[in-house]
Amino acid sequence: MNTNPLPPSHYKKTKDLLTQSAVPVEPDQNAEGFDLNEQLVRNKPATFFMRVNSDAMTGAGIHNGDVIIVDRSLPAKNGKVVVAVLNGEMLVRRYERSFNKIRLVPETAKLATIEVDPYTEFSIWGVVTYVIHEIG
Repeated sequence: MNTNPLPPSHYKKTKDLLTQSAVPVEPDQNAEGFDLNEQLVRNKPATFFMRVNSDAMTGAGIHNGDVIIVDRSLPAKNGKVVVAVLNGEMLVRRYERSFNKIRLVPETAKLATIEVDPYTEFSIWGVVTYVIHEIG
């Protein structure tokens, strides 16, 4: 019986990082380790881990101090959480594009949606694929 709830990996393993599985297994089974990089990183050269220094996305489950996994090879699509660069500042926001308008939407009532002016220095740095946060 396969008890691993994580999806198949696209990451090519370079070394064994974990020796014991954190996934519950039946008592008779020999627990095989798994590498979180194998499970969470699809495109190794284009993937980065970043620490969040903002409360802008708490409604999406991304909190100040969390680590986000960002894939720079993925296209930004409506509704995806992205790391955007706006006038030299990196922001984590939900991406919305309709017609020729781009909006960066926070997941908190404390901040306003940013309407991206077409003449502003703006780019999508990458798409957030996972968030890791401590349970305290």
